[in-house]
Amino acid sequence: MTTEKIKFGTDGWRAIIAQDFTVYNVARVAKGQATWLLQKNSKPTVVIGHDCRFGGALFVETAAKVLCSNGVKVLMAKGFISTPMISLGVLQLKADQGIVITASHNPPTYNGYKLKGAHGGPSSPKDIAAVEALIPDEVDMPAQPLSYWEEKGMLEYIALEDMYVDYIKGKFDFEALTKSPFKMAYDAMYGAGQNVIRRLLPGAILLHCDDNPGFHGQAPEPLDKNLQELSRTIASTPEIKIGLATDGDADRIGLYNEDGLFVDAHNIILLLIHYLHKYKHMDGKVVIAFSVTDRVKKLCEVYGIPVEVTAIGFKYISEIMVHDDVLVGGEESGGIAVKGHIPERDGIYDGLAIYEFMTKTGKTLKELCEEVYGIVGHFHYDRNDLTIDNDKKNAIIKKAGEGGYTKFGKYGFNRVETIDGVKYHLDNGGWVMLRASGTEPLLRVYAEGTDKAETLDILEDVKKTIL
Repeated sequence: MTTEKIKFGTDGWRAIIAQDFTVYNVARVAKGQATWLLQKNSKPTVVIGHDCRFGGALFVETAAKVLCSNGVKVLMAKGFISTPMISLGVLQLKADQGIVITASHNPPTYNGYKLKGAHGGPSSPKDIAAVEALIPDEVDMPAQPLSYWEEKGMLEYIALEDMYVDYIKGKFDFEALTKSPFKMAYDAMYGAGQNVIRRLLPGAILLHCDDNPGFHGQAPEPLDKNLQELSRTIASTPEIKIGLATDGDADRIGLYNEDGLFVDAHNIILLLIHYLHKYKHMDGKVVIAFSVTDRVKKLCEVYGIPVEVTAIGFKYISEIMVHDDVLVGGEESGGIAVKGHIPERDGIYDGLAIYEFMTKTGKTLKELCEEVYGIVGHFHYDRNDLTIDNDKKNAIIKKAGEGGYTKFGKYGFNRVETIDGVKYHLDNGGWVMLRASGTEPLLRVYAEGTDKAETLDILEDVKKTIL
């Protein structure tokens, strides 16, 4: 049997179900993980669970059997769970590592395998590389059922969602939130956050909060184009003043204001810094991925807060949060972590923080955004994901890296950065970035202008230039 080498991308291993994401390959990864854990601890423990995707229970069962048969104790979640639930569980149960069977925001044909560290966030790049290097080409599939391992004391079932809900109840003023003058609508995108808001805020309007492993055929990524039903619901229901959406495993966030207009991650990062520092008098540095707006640097300069920029992948931000005092750590794709919580992206936690900000100040989301624009200026961001074959994608990135582009249509640039992808600082004060996806045949084109029309024009000129 010829076996493919399994590679972990910026956020775990992902592949198409039944093509490369198979029971056998999941067993191979679990074996590599067991080998790594046993090198560090003679009696390691792992917390494991799956989101709402197709085959989640089967793949978790496979990994659990391999881990148990290799001497790793498994704490398994009942039913589907979110990624933040696993990270919190690892920390609270003092486990050595966590596993989430999820492909996050990827299309429904994908599933994946995420590794979580003992600190309650993504495993470090170094640890992920070490596990990857130990994944064998062949593995023995254990014959014993899960009940056998449970009797042996190697497998235990845990109520991770209950643990998470109880924890969240202690973090926010739910007495105030349940009486908030601002009604919330929540779109779970058929993902793993669907039960949590129902339990925490019974008065919220719920969309797509039912179990649909195919996500109704759409990638569960909280982008404006994927959330038009939520947008229309808010626009046609005057009492709804905020729309919250989370992705397939509920670690990413999207927001809508009272007019049903999308509020992206750049704005959410700015709002969280503004709330935590100015209103809650909290300090700490801000850590952002390379694709986040430079307006964050401007706000932090005003507040005297240091900023650190990382490569793309939340594992880089989380690693800094473990060692340093970090106020907010965030990515353009909607993954944001805040001080006072685990060093992990958590769309529901972030959404509740913004909802609390609105409730405590009596200001709408639009008004709070205007408050931030008063400091950093108005801007508009958008992203174009171009589906192109890998050879063309790599050729464009190679050309960009070698200085092959001098301008994009009418837009010249004065500075180039290459931390992760290629970022062009435009003469008009905006920016453009080119970056290849590590898991899909996609070239991501990021752009920021002063308003929507200019940003879309920049994206169009870039597309014409590179294709």
